[in-house]
Amino acid sequence: MQLVPVEMADRMVALARREAGWRSAAIILAAVLLVILAAGALLLWPVGARAEQVPREALHYQRDLTRTARSVWGMDAPVSALAAQLEQESAYKPDAVSWVGARGLAQMMPATAAGLARQYPDLAPVREFDPRWALLAQSRLMHDLYRASFPAASNCQAYAFATASYNQGPGWTKRQRAAAVDPARYFDSAELVNPGKTAANYRETHRYVLRILLTLEPKYVQAGFGPGACTR
Repeated sequence: MQLVPVEMADRMVALARREAGWRSAAIILAAVLLVILAAGALLLWPVGARAEQVPREALHYQRDLTRTARSVWGMDAPVSALAAQLEQESAYKPDAVSWVGARGLAQMMPATAAGLARQYPDLAPVREFDPRWALLAQSRLMHDLYRASFPAASNCQAYAFATASYNQGPGWTKRQRAAAVDPARYFDSAELVNPGKTAANYRETHRYVLRILLTLEPKYVQAGFGPGACTR
């Protein structure tokens, strides 16, 4: 066993204490930095959520969609619901064409587009692949379907009926309501009724409404697009 002189031992103790102090300071500094980073992440989270959850194409159309929706619905327009519907319909692709022939950003069927052009002069001539035309056509059609959905238990329920009608046509929605336990409610009532469609077509409309209003709409509200129909 090697004996250590007293002076050398004192130096070793002092060095050990100094290193321990540095380690403590480093641990404290690291903890402070972690707290600062966590606070910054919380402050920036809405921006990050916006970039991560909402498609980039949606941000491109946000201003035009908001302006168009408010011109039809008023300042309390359900912009987030309309934005969610566009994501579901075309994934914000203005040149989209579905296998059944629906066209453009709002996936208008030719007959529906022609009817809107006859009803509203500012939608004539039909231009389904023009994003501005599509945004206006969507807002007008959804507004008409929404107003036709009353009486309803709430604005959300009325908008759910309107959304179903956009997908399957008002006739099928009327049949659903007529057979529902509570015809004033889509959720937990009319949605449970197959009005005589094939099982696949019934599921398509059912999932369409649920995804737009319960899955997609909340993220647009969170991203700052404005109020939705069922999320505020």
